[in-house]
Amino acid sequence: MFQIQNYASFIAAILVFQLIPGPGTIAILNATARNGLGAGFGAVLGTLLGDFVFMLAAVAGLAAVMNTHPLLFAGLQWFGAAYLCWMGIRLLRAKLDARHETAEPARSGWVYFRQGFAVSLTNPKVILFFVAFFPLFLRPDSPPSTLAAMMAHVTGLCLLYQTVLVLAGNALAKKLRALPFARQWATRLAGIALVGFGLKLACSSR
Repeated sequence: MFQIQNYASFIAAILVFQLIPGPGTIAILNATARNGLGAGFGAVLGTLLGDFVFMLAAVAGLAAVMNTHPLLFAGLQWFGAAYLCWMGIRLLRAKLDARHETAEPARSGWVYFRQGFAVSLTNPKVILFFVAFFPLFLRPDSPPSTLAAMMAHVTGLCLLYQTVLVLAGNALAKKLRALPFARQWATRLAGIALVGFGLKLACSSR
């Protein structure tokens, strides 16, 4: 279908990779927990745009350029690791008092869109994933329209999964607000997860 080889396996692989939590998942859940559906969907659109940029770059052959200039790739890795750690540390240092819980300051979805975009765009390994993933389902004589169809599938399935993630995260956040220390622990766990992803990226770039 759409001249994609092993179409069922292609769809299954996208869904499996979506189920593996990463920095984008944490950013989406954190935005949803803090400011509801609008913030969550803002983060979703940001991460999708970041991934789409990397898909375009992969198709355009940017990965080959980055392999030719390893210092550029290493610099992007370290920048991405530092950004994730910085976001995590901010969450860990956030002053939250469960005994005097106050409403989360209202922020527009645009704020979380930019955060989601930055988180996605500072993970340069995404481009290598697409470079390694797409050829598995292509024939040497595949037309450009096949790549376009693959990109559309990845974006559409990611949007579907992340929409479910936002709706489920919002419902869970409403329940957690009624529990003592729930927001505090959720924020700390999100911070630890982001720092962990940053350190993992830093270690793998050495």
